[in-house]
Amino acid sequence: MRYIDYEPGGSADALRLAEGPTPAPQTGEILIEVAYAGVNRPDILQRSGRYPPPPGASPILGLEVSGHIVELGSGVSQWRAGDAVTALVPGGGYAEYCTTPADQALRIPAHMDLASAAGLPENWFTVWANVADMGALKAGERLLVHGGTSGIGLTAIHLASFLGATCWATVGNDDKAAFCRASGAHHVINYRTTDFAEAVMATTDHQGVDVILDIVGLPYLERHLGILRRDGRLVFIALSGGSRGDIDLTPILTKRLRLSGSAMRPRTVVEKRAIRDALAQHIWPELDRGRLLPHIGARFPLNEAARAHALMESGNHRGKIVLAVKP
Repeated sequence: MRYIDYEPGGSADALRLAEGPTPAPQTGEILIEVAYAGVNRPDILQRSGRYPPPPGASPILGLEVSGHIVELGSGVSQWRAGDAVTALVPGGGYAEYCTTPADQALRIPAHMDLASAAGLPENWFTVWANVADMGALKAGERLLVHGGTSGIGLTAIHLASFLGATCWATVGNDDKAAFCRASGAHHVINYRTTDFAEAVMATTDHQGVDVILDIVGLPYLERHLGILRRDGRLVFIALSGGSRGDIDLTPILTKRLRLSGSAMRPRTVVEKRAIRDALAQHIWPELDRGRLLPHIGARFPLNEAARAHALMESGNHRGKIVLAVKP
């Protein structure tokens, strides 16, 4: 099969097309002929040598795919060869064939093409686990998400709408602000021209928000603690700005704040299956109705994976970037 190879620690230009053996599904796994693969920030980190795959995972980049099942491992009864699926994968998505635990796959939503479906798993697994589960966002509450036009950001905006919460989002320019508003964000802040913490307090009558989905880490931590309401929840899913430094922890005590965080890839298959089942119950019916749909901002053929990574690193994209493997 063809796949994208790389040398850890290299730039996007280090990505190159290669050929290797097709993987075989193990017990409890399925083999997918990949139509499209989603491009995600962890792929950039893995390529740059800062996010190695967990033990036993494919070293090939790619954490989500869409396509058709071509082979079942022993013990798999919920799927059949030929089924169209989208799946969260432990690695190996930038390839013509990819294996993944059967419990991490979902059917393609009604009326959705395979390109759009490839942009669902990583975002929805991550946002559901961190906003709905760990963040416990409820109807009537307030959510702040950074990077509102990213795949994660747009998914968080959609989840807030689904749960009946009000969403604040930050972006880097006015065009992205307009896009976020059109996607359902109630309040959008251009962080390059406005202090987001001041804007949040001004638009909440100085009450603050209930949940923050944080991708930045230390540089925003003090402001985050300041704008969280009593019993507020701060959930880390990335630490792009850094993780070490001095901070005043007093607000955690005085406001009973909860700080948590998680990465999706190290979770067990059992944990991911629970998230998959929650999505199948709550989100997939909405997708079938044409709601909460992903936005595919760019498509590249597999052999142009370097261009896809360069676009993601530039920050100039909106929504998901996908690679066309066998469209």
